[in-house]
Amino acid sequence: MSLDFMKVKTNSAFNRNNLTTLENMLRPENGANPDWDCPAFDELTSRVIKARTNDKPVIFSMGAHVIKLGLSRYVIELIREGIITHVASNGAGSIHDFELAFSGGTAEDVKSAIEDGSFGMWEETGRWMNEAFVNGAREQKGYGTSLAEFIGCHPQRFPYKEDCILYQGHVLGVPCRYHIAIGTDIIHQHPAVDFAAIGYTSGEDFKKYCESIAAMDGGVFLNFGSAVIGPEVFLKALSIVRNLGYPTFDITTANFDLVDLGDFRTTIGYDDPNYYYRPRKNIVNRPTSQGGWGYHFVVDHRVSLPNLWNKVRR
Repeated sequence: MSLDFMKVKTNSAFNRNNLTTLENMLRPENGANPDWDCPAFDELTSRVIKARTNDKPVIFSMGAHVIKLGLSRYVIELIREGIITHVASNGAGSIHDFELAFSGGTAEDVKSAIEDGSFGMWEETGRWMNEAFVNGAREQKGYGTSLAEFIGCHPQRFPYKEDCILYQGHVLGVPCRYHIAIGTDIIHQHPAVDFAAIGYTSGEDFKKYCESIAAMDGGVFLNFGSAVIGPEVFLKALSIVRNLGYPTFDITTANFDLVDLGDFRTTIGYDDPNYYYRPRKNIVNRPTSQGGWGYHFVVDHRVSLPNLWNKVRR
């Protein structure tokens, strides 16, 4: 049996009820800064400031929930302020960002939509993003750049691009790279999907990501909520650049999530479920085994990210 993706039925994203909208997005200019007394976080903030003072990179890896929780403006302002030097995310991160740019809203109610097969079947999201990748692959460009340039070439379609991380990063000269697992994203369900173009453009992003990792000595790697793609891609890139002889041992890493690992710096065995939590191994512990320092923070992004922005600026 062979399934025909061309027969997949799509609906307009403009008719969808969005859970995240520009109206409920958090705004740094409103001055909100939730109380959070955490000495280890103050240490990390000092390391971020030291890295940027010494012109070292601060790489910001994130899962899609940073956007779904309405925190895009904080990421954009950290880019604008010169704190974040590279953004890395997964396919879902790019999709929510792209949808905000054209419709002012994103994040559907999956529970009800999966029941009738309408989940993720959004015409504009799938068609426009896949068109961007085809164009980008033809011009030998990366995934993030392909999307940003597509937005720039169709301004009338994207009235809310000021709140789009990947577009603002592109305009401000900060790379936004996306690391894709085929089959994980709603745009892979669309009749217009071109897996070769997605693979090529994401591969180009991985090459550029490795270049940023190669400059990490003295820098900081922050991971906000990416439990699988972010940690796995980081570890592979780190292995590549070390294999090529780049010194990347004086690094600071930090993972922000809701998973309580207890004493996350102790050695644990296969019988402990926390052993299989990738950020613990691939971000906090393994990369810093020969130097540097790793942190793990159990905190809501709506607390940690505003505090990062406010403390670094202050």
